[in-house]
Amino acid sequence: MEIQEVLLNRRSIRKYKDQKISKDDLNSILKAAMYAPSAMNLQAWQFILIDDKNVLIETIKSIHYAEMLKQSAAAILICGDSAVEKNESWLLQNCSAAIQNILLSAHGLGIGSCWIAIHGMDDVYKNIKSQFKLPENIIPVSLISLGYPDETVTTEERYKQDKIHYNKW
Repeated sequence: MEIQEVLLNRRSIRKYKDQKISKDDLNSILKAAMYAPSAMNLQAWQFILIDDKNVLIETIKSIHYAEMLKQSAAAILICGDSAVEKNESWLLQNCSAAIQNILLSAHGLGIGSCWIAIHGMDDVYKNIKSQFKLPENIIPVSLISLGYPDETVTTEERYKQDKIHYNKW
């Protein structure tokens, strides 16, 4: 797939086929995440790859709106390391860049994904910290479900000229 096609056609997928994702593809996705830009190139991110079906299903108890994990083949928990990046705003932006790379890399490999928010929701945040036994300095930002799509989500037009301002508001 060409990059513009990947950018314009990727959509959140919440229904997955019962099919494993190869370790090579999972590693390719994680490699793409680690090539994301980060402030001062600190790369203050950590990733937990979840490919155990029991852990995926258990995670629904921590994130009640993550029902798609029942069908997903894997998921990636994206965390920031506050011991490396002290500025939480930058940490969140850096992790978001890694998240975008995960989503685009997966799509380019024919793997569906869905960005599941964690940071900013106190109960979910605490649940994930506890479930995955995260150290104090590790901040869970989001979880990405992964699997081969078992649904087609159409692409709608999103380009809106009225949202663009030139040189000033």
